[in-house]
Amino acid sequence: MPYTLKINGQSKTVDVPADMPLLWVLRDVLNMKGTKFGCGIGACGACTVQLNGTAIRACQTPVSRVGNQEVRTIEGLSPDGSHPLQKAWLELDVPQCGYCQAGQLMTAAALLTKTPKPTDADIDSAMTGNICRCGTYLRIREAIHLAANGGRKA
Repeated sequence: MPYTLKINGQSKTVDVPADMPLLWVLRDVLNMKGTKFGCGIGACGACTVQLNGTAIRACQTPVSRVGNQEVRTIEGLSPDGSHPLQKAWLELDVPQCGYCQAGQLMTAAALLTKTPKPTDADIDSAMTGNICRCGTYLRIREAIHLAANGGRKA
Protein backbone atom coordinates (compact mmCIF):
# COMPACT_ATOMS: atom_id res chain seq x y z
CA MET A 1 0.00 0.00 0.00
CA PRO A 2 1.42 3.44 -0.83
CA TYR A 3 2.14 5.86 2.00
CA THR A 4 3.20 9.47 1.61
CA LEU A 5 5.46 10.45 4.46
CA LYS A 6 6.81 13.84 5.46
CA ILE A 7 10.48 13.20 6.20
CA ASN A 8 12.83 16.06 7.01
CA GLY A 9 10.50 18.52 5.29
CA GLN A 10 10.09 16.51 2.08
CA SER A 11 7.26 14.27 0.92
CA LYS A 12 8.29 10.71 0.11
CA THR A 13 5.90 8.09 -1.24
CA VAL A 14 6.65 4.47 -0.47
CA ASP A 15 4.76 1.33 -1.40
CA VAL A 16 5.28 -0.97 1.59
CA PRO A 17 3.22 -3.22 3.88
CA ALA A 18 1.32 -1.39 6.64
CA ASP A 19 3.20 -3.22 9.37
CA MET A 20 6.70 -2.46 8.03
CA PRO A 21 8.66 -0.67 10.75
CA LEU A 22 9.57 2.92 9.96
CA LEU A 23 13.22 1.95 10.50
CA TRP A 24 13.18 -0.36 7.47
CA VAL A 25 11.28 2.18 5.37
CA LEU A 26 14.00 4.73 6.12
CA ARG A 27 17.00 2.43 5.74
CA ASP A 28 15.97 -0.10 3.10
CA VAL A 29 13.36 1.68 0.99
CA LEU A 30 14.55 5.30 1.15
CA ASN A 31 18.26 4.49 1.59
CA MET A 32 18.60 6.81 4.60
CA LYS A 33 21.28 5.01 6.59
CA GLY A 34 21.69 7.46 9.51
CA THR A 35 19.03 5.80 11.64
CA LYS A 36 20.57 2.61 13.01
CA PHE A 37 19.24 -0.84 13.80
CA GLY A 38 20.29 -1.87 17.29
CA CYS A 39 18.09 -4.36 19.08
CA GLY A 40 14.81 -4.44 17.15
CA ILE A 41 12.72 -4.33 20.33
CA GLY A 42 12.88 -0.62 21.16
CA ALA A 43 15.21 -1.08 24.12
CA CYS A 44 18.49 0.45 22.93
CA GLY A 45 17.51 3.73 21.25
CA ALA A 46 19.82 3.44 18.22
CA CYS A 47 16.81 3.78 15.90
CA THR A 48 15.39 6.91 17.54
CA VAL A 49 13.82 9.48 15.23
CA GLN A 50 11.32 12.23 15.95
CA LEU A 51 7.64 12.11 15.11
CA ASN A 52 6.19 15.61 15.39
CA GLY A 53 9.11 16.49 17.66
CA THR A 54 8.73 13.53 20.00
CA ALA A 55 11.47 10.92 20.19
CA ILE A 56 10.21 7.50 19.09
CA ARG A 57 11.75 4.12 18.31
CA ALA A 58 11.56 3.60 14.55
CA CYS A 59 12.02 -0.16 14.92
CA GLN A 60 8.73 -0.35 16.83
CA THR A 61 6.69 2.16 14.81
CA PRO A 62 4.78 0.70 11.85
CA VAL A 63 4.71 2.95 8.80
CA SER A 64 0.90 2.92 8.93
CA ARG A 65 1.01 4.78 12.27
CA VAL A 66 3.02 7.71 10.88
CA GLY A 67 0.21 9.25 8.82
CA ASN A 68 0.59 12.99 8.24
CA GLN A 69 3.05 13.51 11.06
CA GLU A 70 6.49 14.99 10.42
CA VAL A 71 9.35 12.50 10.67
CA ARG A 72 12.74 13.98 11.48
CA THR A 73 15.83 11.83 11.18
CA ILE A 74 19.47 12.51 11.96
CA GLU A 75 19.86 13.58 8.31
CA GLY A 76 17.30 16.31 8.98
CA LEU A 77 18.79 17.55 12.25
CA SER A 78 21.24 19.71 10.33
CA PRO A 79 22.53 19.05 6.83
CA ASP A 80 25.87 20.69 7.58
CA GLY A 81 26.42 19.63 11.19
CA SER A 82 25.69 23.08 12.57
CA HIS A 83 23.00 22.07 15.07
CA PRO A 84 24.11 23.11 18.59
CA LEU A 85 23.99 19.49 19.76
CA GLN A 86 26.18 18.32 16.90
CA LYS A 87 28.69 21.07 17.66
CA ALA A 88 28.68 20.21 21.37
CA TRP A 89 29.07 16.50 20.59
CA LEU A 90 32.21 17.25 18.58
CA GLU A 91 33.62 19.79 21.01
CA LEU A 92 33.39 17.33 23.89
CA ASP A 93 34.45 14.26 21.88
CA VAL A 94 31.24 12.45 22.80
CA PRO A 95 31.26 9.75 20.12
CA GLN A 96 33.63 6.85 20.37
CA CYS A 97 32.34 4.05 18.16
CA GLY A 98 29.49 6.34 17.08
CA TYR A 99 26.87 3.65 16.52
CA CYS A 100 24.34 4.98 19.04
CA GLN A 101 24.95 8.65 18.35
CA ALA A 102 22.12 9.29 15.87
CA GLY A 103 19.60 8.01 18.40
CA GLN A 104 21.29 9.90 21.23
CA LEU A 105 21.23 13.15 19.24
CA MET A 106 17.60 12.78 18.15
CA THR A 107 16.52 12.09 21.73
CA ALA A 108 18.55 15.04 23.04
CA ALA A 109 17.11 17.34 20.35
CA ALA A 110 13.56 16.36 21.33
CA LEU A 111 14.44 17.06 24.97
CA LEU A 112 15.81 20.54 24.22
CA THR A 113 12.73 21.40 22.17
CA LYS A 114 10.52 20.51 25.13
CA THR A 115 12.89 21.64 27.91
CA PRO A 116 15.36 24.26 26.64
CA LYS A 117 17.28 24.45 29.94
CA PRO A 118 17.23 20.89 31.29
CA THR A 119 18.57 19.83 34.66
CA ASP A 120 20.71 16.73 35.10
CA ALA A 121 17.55 14.90 36.20
CA ASP A 122 15.69 16.05 33.06
CA ILE A 123 18.53 14.80 30.87
CA ASP A 124 18.88 11.51 32.70
CA SER A 125 15.14 10.89 32.45
CA ALA A 126 14.91 11.78 28.74
CA MET A 127 18.01 9.81 27.77
CA THR A 128 17.10 6.66 29.72
CA GLY A 129 16.88 3.78 27.31
CA ASN A 130 19.47 5.16 24.91
CA ILE A 131 22.28 2.71 25.40
CA CYS A 132 25.89 3.62 24.71
CA ARG A 133 28.18 0.61 24.75
CA CYS A 134 31.18 2.93 25.02
CA GLY A 135 29.79 4.48 28.21
CA THR A 136 29.98 8.16 27.21
CA TYR A 137 26.94 9.07 29.31
CA LEU A 138 28.66 11.83 31.28
CA ARG A 139 29.92 13.48 28.09
CA ILE A 140 26.46 13.14 26.54
CA ARG A 141 24.95 14.95 29.53
CA GLU A 142 27.66 17.64 29.40
CA ALA A 143 27.12 18.12 25.65
CA ILE A 144 23.37 18.58 26.15
CA HIS A 145 24.07 21.24 28.77
CA LEU A 146 26.60 22.89 26.45
CA ALA A 147 24.08 23.01 23.60
CA ALA A 148 21.38 24.34 25.93
CA ASN A 149 23.75 27.11 27.04
CA GLY A 150 24.39 28.27 23.49
CA GLY A 151 27.82 26.66 23.35
CA ARG A 152 29.02 28.22 26.60
CA LYS A 153 30.17 25.98 29.41
CA ALA A 154 28.18 26.48 32.59
